[in-house]
Amino acid sequence: MASQTPAAQHPAAETQGHPRPERPAVGADAGGWSTRRWLRVGVSASLAVLLLLGALGFWVFAHSSVVNNRLVDVSSPALIAAVRLESGLVNQETGIRGYGLTGQAEFLAPYEQGIAQQRDAVAELRRLATGEQSRADLDLVVARAEAWQSQVARPVAAAPPGSAAPTAGRQTAEGKAAFDGLRAAMTLQQQHLQADRADSRAALQSVRTLRNVVFSAIAVIILLLAALVFEGLRRGVTRPLEHLSADAERVARGDFSHPITPTGPADLRQLAAVVESMRGRLAQELLAKEQARQVLDAQAVDLRRSNSELEQFAYVASHDLQEPLRKVASFCQLLQRRYGGSLDARADQYIEFAVDGANRMQTLINDLLAFSRVGRVHASWTPVDLEQVFERTVDSLSIAIADNEAVITHDPLPLISGDATQLGMLLQNLISNAVKFRSPDRAPRIHLEAVRDGGLWRCAVTDNGIGIDGDFVDKVFVIFQRLHTRDAYPGNGIGLAMCKKIVEFHGGTIEVDLTHTPGTRLAFTLPVDEPAEPQGTAGDPADGRSEALVVAPRSEAGRS
Repeated sequence: MASQTPAAQHPAAETQGHPRPERPAVGADAGGWSTRRWLRVGVSASLAVLLLLGALGFWVFAHSSVVNNRLVDVSSPALIAAVRLESGLVNQETGIRGYGLTGQAEFLAPYEQGIAQQRDAVAELRRLATGEQSRADLDLVVARAEAWQSQVARPVAAAPPGSAAPTAGRQTAEGKAAFDGLRAAMTLQQQHLQADRADSRAALQSVRTLRNVVFSAIAVIILLLAALVFEGLRRGVTRPLEHLSADAERVARGDFSHPITPTGPADLRQLAAVVESMRGRLAQELLAKEQARQVLDAQAVDLRRSNSELEQFAYVASHDLQEPLRKVASFCQLLQRRYGGSLDARADQYIEFAVDGANRMQTLINDLLAFSRVGRVHASWTPVDLEQVFERTVDSLSIAIADNEAVITHDPLPLISGDATQLGMLLQNLISNAVKFRSPDRAPRIHLEAVRDGGLWRCAVTDNGIGIDGDFVDKVFVIFQRLHTRDAYPGNGIGLAMCKKIVEFHGGTIEVDLTHTPGTRLAFTLPVDEPAEPQGTAGDPADGRSEALVVAPRSEAGRS
């Protein structure tokens, strides 16, 4: 086999001659404002502007509400109350004049209604009068109404029915002058109230105009602010990230020499510097790995050549040694038949030792050949019915099963993809081991389990034999490791090692279940789906011939 080079033994040594770039410290000051600081300042300024705009909008709303409330709650109700006051006084004058002319009592009803209407209107006007002018106008109207009522209305109303006409006639001239003065005062009051209402309407219109202007300005400012935020994010975050992403993508496509250019705020420049450091490190590591790969490729060529030579050697050793062993065994058997009993007992024993040694050597070579071919001599995966494999295995072991009075049962067995010959060897070794390592106190009872568990078939061969000590569960799967002498149990210690190799070749695992007592439970898994096609050859590389694997029931591993 080709010797390994120092570089192959220590691949990491290739990288020790390359200085590794220092990574910038996280949080180091790269100069300038960071994205967080820009965002903090921008958000603070935006919030201040929005707060100012909100305060301005609130003031406009409050001022508009005040003006609107004055128009709705003061000016208009005051004008309406003045009109009602005038209507009440006119009703009083009409009733007094009718009563004075006719002396009929029913004319006093409008007068009395006018008195009540006057009282309510005056009370309403006093509540709504907020300015000096409105209070002065109201006082003037009330004073002149009182003068007219004391001079004319009350005396006429106090006269008995039928006698009011002479009194009314005498007071007509001065009553008319007094009521005309009252009319003039009411007219002046209404003019002032109308002027105040007009001023309120004008103020409300002005406030509405101001509100529209202010909210239009707020909308424009918000749009400008949004545009500034968008442009700031684009220039400060989006564009630097796009540049960083473009550089990183170019590096990811294989251009490891392309530098990462830092742009944008301080933290994004720092991030770009870290990525640039990582790029430099990866470039150096990839260079070192490429050099190591070249060394490994050269070693792989040597290993393939060496393995080919080893396979040829194994073929020669397993085939060419058969002929001299057969000659040794044949001549030893001839010596035993011809001279058996003619020589002394020691010579007969020596001849028996020679025959047994030759037979065991031939069996060992066959077992080694079968073990070496597991996973190597393989054509393709085919559907394998484990029911049929189990039946053939039991049939081939029928003599040993009958001699030991063994009872063998099994669960319904599945159809899987694999190598039928190797799976037959697996079941043959496991069942023959269970028969061979039986307990002397009871007949062997052997059961083959098969349970579906997701993507695996969990199988197990369970017996009631002598069992395996927990200290040797790993040893039993090692080739040539025996736990008993050949006098106690025959075999070469290769059976369970071959089982392990077959199960792993099919993509499964095998282990000893220590929880099972009495006896032994060897549990193994097989994939439900077809495993990956292994790399194997259809025959030995020495001469290209394809041979069937040799099933050797006597090649079981020893157990305790």
